[in-house]
Amino acid sequence: MISTQLIIYCINPGCNSPINPMGDRVCASCQTPLVHRYLWATGSLSAKIPPTTKVVDRYEVIKHQIWLDTQPGLPPDVPEELPKEVIPYLRLYQERLHLPQAYGFASDLEGDTTDILLLENVPIDETGNIYPTIVEAWEQATAVRQVYWLWQILQLWTPLSELGLSRSLLVVDNLRVQGWCVRLLEVYQTPADEKLSLQNLGQCWQFWVASAKASVAKGLQNIVQQMCETEVELEAINIQLNNLLLASAAELPLVLKVAGSTDIGPVMAQNEDACYPNSLSDLDEPLLPHLSIVCDGIGGHEGGEVASKLAVQSVKLQIRALLTEVTEQAVLVPPELLQEQLEASLRVVNNLISARNNEQKRQGKERMATTIVMAVQVPQRVQTSTGWQSNNTHELYLANVGDSRAYWITRNYCQLLTVDDDVATREVRLAKSLYRKALLRPDASALTQALGTRDAESLRLKVQRFIVEEDGILLLCSDGLSDNNWVEQSWQNYAIPVLTGKLTVGDAVRNWINLANEKNGRDNTSVVLTYYRVSPEYLVPVTPALPEEIIEAEIQEEQEEQEEPIFLTESSRSLLDLDLDLDLDLDLDLDLSEEPFISPQIPPTLITKPNRGKRLVMLGGVLALLVGGTSLGLFAWWQFNPQGFQQMCRQLPQKVQQVCLGGK
Repeated sequence: MISTQLIIYCINPGCNSPINPMGDRVCASCQTPLVHRYLWATGSLSAKIPPTTKVVDRYEVIKHQIWLDTQPGLPPDVPEELPKEVIPYLRLYQERLHLPQAYGFASDLEGDTTDILLLENVPIDETGNIYPTIVEAWEQATAVRQVYWLWQILQLWTPLSELGLSRSLLVVDNLRVQGWCVRLLEVYQTPADEKLSLQNLGQCWQFWVASAKASVAKGLQNIVQQMCETEVELEAINIQLNNLLLASAAELPLVLKVAGSTDIGPVMAQNEDACYPNSLSDLDEPLLPHLSIVCDGIGGHEGGEVASKLAVQSVKLQIRALLTEVTEQAVLVPPELLQEQLEASLRVVNNLISARNNEQKRQGKERMATTIVMAVQVPQRVQTSTGWQSNNTHELYLANVGDSRAYWITRNYCQLLTVDDDVATREVRLAKSLYRKALLRPDASALTQALGTRDAESLRLKVQRFIVEEDGILLLCSDGLSDNNWVEQSWQNYAIPVLTGKLTVGDAVRNWINLANEKNGRDNTSVVLTYYRVSPEYLVPVTPALPEEIIEAEIQEEQEEQEEPIFLTESSRSLLDLDLDLDLDLDLDLDLSEEPFISPQIPPTLITKPNRGKRLVMLGGVLALLVGGTSLGLFAWWQFNPQGFQQMCRQLPQKVQQVCLGGK
């Protein structure tokens, strides 16, 4: 059907007049923000449907294969038995930053019985325009961005190859870029008789690197030549590409400004959130501005509040030690090792809270726990692409457990970086349901994991690594702000003034919290903003009421680094692998080197966040929570046994004694 009027329906089911002209931002009747959800219609049939067509009286064809859902408040059609073609999208849901997700199907098309798979979270902007391909954007990109794009593609090679989808990375029109981020339009199954390898990927890249920026061209050409001509291992290419990426990123300056705060909200009796930094943080703390944390406690009075604060304090101590050790390294610490260390630190926190639960004999719904989202900007020394010594490689590591979120915001876009650990996500990841259908479950927002509810080995952890190569804001927040998509709906009003120098980071934090209290009101809210600046413009004054600090990458000439083995030395290992002799009536032994495992046979039970309508799904009936005689963490020991803590510190290497005794 050819449409004559472009309209969109309000998502508010109680709206008396839901029809609005397409393009309006809010409903004229009820003032609810209008949702413009652009979709990618897959398959050859959709490519034949011309623009201005309205499909099944719902989807407006804006351009070829770009459809707008004019009734976004209604669930899309989904068959009872999921077609085979949709399963890869569900299995790869954790990669949603780079890959689209299955939205639904357009059924009962005139003259054809074939269902068209519709994809959301696609590389299409808020006005319906598709983002450019890498080829289209390549020559205008900076040197670091060119390398960063290739590094992201390489990270996707393994997960896509495991599902037979590596061909998706070789179709040039399929590879789109939204600023720094590589995004795929869809995934393509590799034919059974076609075996793809790094050689195919190298052949695809060689046309791009021929026009790479001068500072990285030689390095990229050498890497691509190895991929095309030899049976090189993926790990070897990964190491070389990572070293080139960090050397090119270090050419840029880097200024960080951070502020954070937590608020009880207008309804709650106590604040179970905790964050770092906050209004009470010491501006002279060495962790500022490299570490930011938001925790949302679960467990009621003297439960969630304790868990969230224990998590923040334990993470601070461990990250302080880790950063101290990294700065002492003469060569680059690989991202895999840093990710392992950060995962281990979260397991330490988990066991600390579990120990407190066991001490207090808390069972079932009485057990306290906390969500966490944390970001660590790791400064490493490296020789840049042009030969001088830089003190910062612009690496940003991000980890989350639960539903506290992280967003990256620039003047052009707002990107959700984390994936919630809730029932809806679990159903998608296990290929049981499409996400929109899973959201209709009454327990859709129930958490499937949090820190402290069970033993650390059962945690599913993913630590992401990003490279900061553009001006932007990293927003960490609890669900007091992120619920009902208020970040996605309001980021332009609250973040762009910071990026353009019209608002301080501290003022922006207060504004976000005020918005959360006004719109979501029923919960505590925590917000931590870090402004990353690599350009010289827009110097914003510091707001005294909230902690902000500026760290600028120093440019200095140093002698060339000595080649040494890459490992974290004795002091770092001591912090995460201590044999702690605690005065606790617990038989404690936990090996953090083992991979986390979740048994699918244990039926879930629910724990409720008091007065919040949010439940925690515990994958265990009786929780045998072990707190490690190894790897419990320094903060935990100090809490339980201050005298023994002091004695242990004096036995550690001198560098760690300073962190240990000074950080208590």
